Amino acid sequence: MAVPSFGMTRVLAMGFDAALARIPEALKSEGFGVLTEIDVKDTLRKKLDIDFRRYRILGACNPPLAHQALSANLEVGLMMPCNVIVYEDDAGKTVVKAIDPLNTMAAQGDARLQEVAGAVRDKLARVLASIE
Repeated sequence: MAVPSFGMTRVLAMGFDAALARIPEALKSEGFGVLTEIDVKDTLRKKLDIDFRRYRILGACNPPLAHQALSANLEVGLMMPCNVIVYEDDAGKTVVKAIDPLNTMAAQGDARLQEVAGAVRDKLARVLASIE
């Protein structure tokens, strides 16, 4: 059985550090800021003494769109901020994935949220496309 994907993916030729350095500016160009950054590798090492691949979770927020979504439905905050993950795959390539809100919050059938989700998706897709 195939696992559903909730995100949009870009596999890059550049290294992990270079990609990670470019993502905040790419997000900023679409009105997002990075609110949180979780270093999963470091956290698992500290908490569980486990060696894990380089993996970061960036919590991105576009305040005007977040406000629109929350004004439509307060529970949408459960799916905020918009996560962007960066990791090295088994082949050593850098993978960047951004949440696809059309596969999450808009799945509830609320037309007001679908409109905002579409705008967020379009912006995040442009972010991924801009990382060179």
